[in-house]
Amino acid sequence: MVKNDFHQRVGSRLLLLGVAVLVLLVVNRNVSYAVITGPDPPPELDQYLAAIADLTQASPLVKIPEGWFFMGTIRKYDDPFGLETQFDNTEFPQRRIWLDAYSMDRDEVSMGEYLAFLTREKRDVSGQLRRLIWHLISVHALPDYVMARWPALYVTWAEAADFCQAQGKRLPTEAEWEKAARGSEGNLFPWGKAAPDSDLAVFHLYHVHEIPLVAAVDSWEEGRSPYGLNHMAGNIGEWVQDWFGFDYYVIMPERNPLGPPTARYKGVRGGSWRSKPHMLRTATRNGATPDKRSPTIGFRCAQSAF
Repeated sequence: MVKNDFHQRVGSRLLLLGVAVLVLLVVNRNVSYAVITGPDPPPELDQYLAAIADLTQASPLVKIPEGWFFMGTIRKYDDPFGLETQFDNTEFPQRRIWLDAYSMDRDEVSMGEYLAFLTREKRDVSGQLRRLIWHLISVHALPDYVMARWPALYVTWAEAADFCQAQGKRLPTEAEWEKAARGSEGNLFPWGKAAPDSDLAVFHLYHVHEIPLVAAVDSWEEGRSPYGLNHMAGNIGEWVQDWFGFDYYVIMPERNPLGPPTARYKGVRGGSWRSKPHMLRTATRNGATPDKRSPTIGFRCAQSAF
């Protein structure tokens, strides 16, 4: 595959072909999804995986200052279909929360970084990811440098946590993720109150052949958060450290909340390329079982201040 007219128009915002799989991202919202099936890829795929891993490029860290921010949503009844109206009851109540200073990756972890990690740790590349990459190489002729800047896909929560630990970092808490996405004043979206559009986020995409589009991790600068982070809405949903507590906001401490001690799901924040606008709100919450591998879930890392 080569750059088409749209790629040339957006310049550095390189759109990339993805895979059409819709996962259960939102707790208790069942949906169906298609997967790429077929025989296992041939051994020659390994040389492509190594080439993609060799193109790894780490994200810079962005400092998030200590202080208060607004987490969650004020309940609204007057506009049931408005974007400022709560997505569900897990966002209540809105709380003023204090976080110590920390840092977050500016970008989502890339496919190149993830494959390099698996190689260093002598871990297998999952069958889903192998089939996806081989499909895009053999059918769509996607070059290595394109896939290297994809967000990492088909990553379990444990793999994401292990990756961050290997970099001397960790997954962000849900509170850290939300502050980095919305700033101290409680932005509706990372960029403010404006409704999402194609200049601000990668979302609500669908291809007639079930092949959607995702963007390079260091693209879409117009949609950055108040602290300058990319793709805090859309592109790929992101694992966070916390277990998903349906009513946790009622009881969470006002300083540095860490989530409930256990639950069924791990938190996933930010929406993805398949999400409708409500899922891109900075307060909208999500969850998935920690062993889930999905083309709509990736991650980024955080680091405590020293």
